[in-house]
Amino acid sequence: MSNRYIIELRNVTKSFGNVNAVDGISFGVRPGEVVGLIGDNGAGKSTLIKILSGVHQPDGGQIIVRGREVSNWNAARSRESGIETVYQDRALAPQQTITRNIFMGREIKDRFGIIRVKKQYEEANRLMREIGFTSTVFDPDSPVATLSGGERQGVAIARALYFDADLIVLDEPTTALSLVETAKVFGFIENVRARGRSIIFIGHNIYHVFDVADRFVVLDRGKVVMTEDKANIPAAEALIKQMQEIAELGHAADLALS
Repeated sequence: MSNRYIIELRNVTKSFGNVNAVDGISFGVRPGEVVGLIGDNGAGKSTLIKILSGVHQPDGGQIIVRGREVSNWNAARSRESGIETVYQDRALAPQQTITRNIFMGREIKDRFGIIRVKKQYEEANRLMREIGFTSTVFDPDSPVATLSGGERQGVAIARALYFDADLIVLDEPTTALSLVETAKVFGFIENVRARGRSIIFIGHNIYHVFDVADRFVVLDRGKVVMTEDKANIPAAEALIKQMQEIAELGHAADLALS
């Protein structure tokens, strides 16, 4: 079964002192799939992102990439496995050009170690067109500071794509964006999915997550409390209702144990 997944977590745990931030989480991501990862603050989303990106090593459980377990998981192994994470701040240098931001730290060089500036420009232009930048005024030499929030998100996604990411983790990609800018981000995601790549979309706005995801994974206090395909949920309101019912059951169980 694990062969169907790009990456699969099995019973993964991570604790900080007495806090079980990730408590036996199991789930996987299929090729060309957008998974919506949802949960309140403290649900374990941030810790899970850092495990996927290799910032944190899990205390227990298995990480399986394309059907094979990977030991000694770290940032290098995560990247080698085709996983790229776009954090909420996007980690962009606003005063630098789009091209510089895409290749910063991983420049294209010739055999003498000289940066191939023209090649980088051409690749940046190709990438941005592929993910949906269609403006006639768009130029890879434009400073990132001149771009809108949604367009900056597109630059970060393009950077992940260039380095052959099979799975892109997007951390709150639509936070503080207008409806128009959010639509741009959704367009970028659709183009990524059309290329057979996968995305984990992490968000607090259930309506945004519902619009873009194929499947939903809901976390609560470090555990997966719900996994459901979008095809089985008629509308965002129904998803919200299910999440509320699960939260109420969890609260009742806590009261019974106290």
